[in-house]
Amino acid sequence: MLRLNEVKLPLNHTEAELPQAILARLQIRADQMLGFTVFKRSYDARKKTNISLIYSLDVETTDDAGILARLGADKHLMLAPDMAYKFVAQGVNAAGKQPRPVVIGMGPCGLFAGLILAQMGLKPIILERGKTVRERTKDTFGFWRKRELNPESNVQFGEGGAGTFSDGKLYSQISDPKHYGRKVLTEFVKSGAPEEIIYVSKPHIGTFRLVKMVENMREEITALGGEIRFEQRVTDFDIQEEHGVRQMRGLHLASGEYVEATHVVLAIGHSARDTFENLYARGVYVEAKPFSIGFRVEHPQSLIDQCRFGPNAGHPILGAADYKLVHHASNGRAVYSFCMCPGGTVVAAASEPGRVVTNGMSQYSRAERNANSAIVVSISPEVDYPGHPLAGIELQRRLEEKAYVLGGSNYNAPGQLMGDFVAGVPSKDVGGVVPSFKPGITWTDLATILPEYAVVALREAFPAFDKQVKGYFKHDAVLTGLETRTSSPIRIKRNNDDLQSLNTRGLFPAGEGAGYAGGILSAGVDGIKVAEAVALSMQAVDKSS
Repeated sequence: MLRLNEVKLPLNHTEAELPQAILARLQIRADQMLGFTVFKRSYDARKKTNISLIYSLDVETTDDAGILARLGADKHLMLAPDMAYKFVAQGVNAAGKQPRPVVIGMGPCGLFAGLILAQMGLKPIILERGKTVRERTKDTFGFWRKRELNPESNVQFGEGGAGTFSDGKLYSQISDPKHYGRKVLTEFVKSGAPEEIIYVSKPHIGTFRLVKMVENMREEITALGGEIRFEQRVTDFDIQEEHGVRQMRGLHLASGEYVEATHVVLAIGHSARDTFENLYARGVYVEAKPFSIGFRVEHPQSLIDQCRFGPNAGHPILGAADYKLVHHASNGRAVYSFCMCPGGTVVAAASEPGRVVTNGMSQYSRAERNANSAIVVSISPEVDYPGHPLAGIELQRRLEEKAYVLGGSNYNAPGQLMGDFVAGVPSKDVGGVVPSFKPGITWTDLATILPEYAVVALREAFPAFDKQVKGYFKHDAVLTGLETRTSSPIRIKRNNDDLQSLNTRGLFPAGEGAGYAGGILSAGVDGIKVAEAVALSMQAVDKSS
């Protein structure tokens, strides 16, 4: 099979033009091409009046070697790599001499760690502090409508993780030489995702489709002998030291149960603050890491579509337009867009009482009237929260408490019009952009809840962004506060070779909460890597016993 990259065609090309373009590029006859599949499809919208589609194609011919030899100078032609997933181990712990591996958390990372362990025959136990995905959906929508927060079942906690209430983006910039991302996408399609996520350049799913997919993956894990326990919060870690080596021995649950465990995947997500505190108290190596803070910003989706696609706005292949923005402020701070949700809504994402947090969410259709994105300022432990590994958590909590009070202490979010924020004037009422946040917005002055350096950087960035997206600096664009959960404020460091905690054997930090992922795809990929590390570790124990 040949991989042919950079095949460009007009946005409105006919179905026949694609195979014709392949034949022309490979300089072969139609009878020499046995078939082709689209590996990736993206678009080039730099010229709005002449948008082109760009294909990467896997092509089967009667003479792959001959074509490669003849067209060797074409840097966009190569042998297609073998992307089939290969298990690193099978039949480990068949005699049951070791405790079953345990996965804590059932977000994308924990879900894929559990799935791969189950597919390798290791029958994992998955502990999820929240509820099943459908039950947590009811609790989450109940919070948005009735202001009733369940600290154990919300946007952050429950089956599917925080990614369930998001845009369902399935792309990442991580290095992936072993094609784990392909395994993630393939499993999603098998579980009910549209097949297009395999080949479009920026695939997404949306919340409602994710719900059924997560349920299907859960069923596969249990069918393979895995066990999933919901509403089972881990309260303590049994770590014993023998001959100077710290070793995981088991887990204490809120129910009072003790689970023996010598191989534990820690896939707890970026908001499991109580677990972070417990790990630190038990001596697990934890360090502070950078994250970002800011607001959610809403514009009319039609404005973004027109700016990005011009006369092609609304084209079904292009869909709702997104954007990616960066500004380096004069005070040295970086301001950038994060988790952009075309045609979506801003949602309440609190997981602790008395705090307000925002996030963005879209359905598969991306058909809502507004585009929203976090616009955030980078902060670091060296400068902004020094002195303690958990200081970032305390900073998040202080800011979220300020947002709660400023919003009216009833889970309304504080909001402000972009023009008023830049001018330093409190907002009194909505303009032409209707905010989507539920349960509601309280108009105010958002500058009072962020550090001065962040306010200065954001006030400089919004007008600057207008040069990248014409019309972005819109007086009545809506700012909703506060965005603080851009990534985990800590890193639970692990060894590079066996992926175990730096100082605790049998503990495998993984995913966003541990500081090793950022988004659904990268979290799923990390779950696969850690599952393989667990299997290899258990295999080594088998051989030594």
